[in-house]
Amino acid sequence: MSEESPNTRISPQTQPSLREQIADAVRTVRETTPLAQSFTNFVTINLVANAQLAAGGAAAMSFLPDDIIDTATISGADYINVGTLLPFYKDALPQVARAFHNTGHPWVLDPVAAGIGETRTAILQSFKRYPPTVIRGNASEIIALDAMWGLNEESATATASKPAGVESVDDVESAIAPAQRLAWFMARHGANGTAAVAVSGATDMVTDGEHVYRLAGGSAMMTKITGAGCSLGGVTAVYLAVAQPLIAAIAATSLYNTAGEIAEKRSNGPGSFQVALLDALWNVTAEEVADRAIDMR
Repeated sequence: MSEESPNTRISPQTQPSLREQIADAVRTVRETTPLAQSFTNFVTINLVANAQLAAGGAAAMSFLPDDIIDTATISGADYINVGTLLPFYKDALPQVARAFHNTGHPWVLDPVAAGIGETRTAILQSFKRYPPTVIRGNASEIIALDAMWGLNEESATATASKPAGVESVDDVESAIAPAQRLAWFMARHGANGTAAVAVSGATDMVTDGEHVYRLAGGSAMMTKITGAGCSLGGVTAVYLAVAQPLIAAIAATSLYNTAGEIAEKRSNGPGSFQVALLDALWNVTAEEVADRAIDMR
């Protein structure tokens, strides 16, 4: 990783290529309807699928390893979410990750509640051998996964705080170094040579292991519905089907921040917020997504 550089606010004038790539990802998804398959939390599977459709993609959900591996031949990218585990996941998910690695298939990991339970820990540790292309989680999950994979060479005995269920007990700033280490490791040991980590919080952060991008905005109402983070992971996979990992993660995060702000203004509570969020994901323009403020370090 490179040394930290001073924060720079990215504007359309200073970084047109980044914004053009973000806008192009949004447009390409809506023009081509890429399939992004999901092995996801069954508590939130409906919202994940609907969000992928609302963003312009296509959805396919499965929990059978052979079905997922076969369908990956026609999907642009896949999404794995380790929330609400069942016993067979311990064998199924490493099998799927290995197949993705062997074929170079891009995929997104949501390490839900990382640090809780032996089975979840075993699954997440297995992914170090067959790493994902993008990781999207909250700060505590990212810190915990970094510790599980043993990437902090400065402190071999480093421990991570456990999340409060699926909620973070750490702030995004504390997850920057762990996120960079994870992205750096995935880029060098994954099948694709590029990677990104997205950390959700009051101000979201995305890194490719070298640069750090902060994306402000969104809505606190995201924490009042089940599946906001899960569905963001699914939409990130939709964008990963058409764009490089960093662009996919930034575009999906920016889309959600924009849609969340719109949905909060048009809703009266969690129920109407979820409906308004899906409508906003459908109606937000590529220009609105690409023109959001982004701070780069």
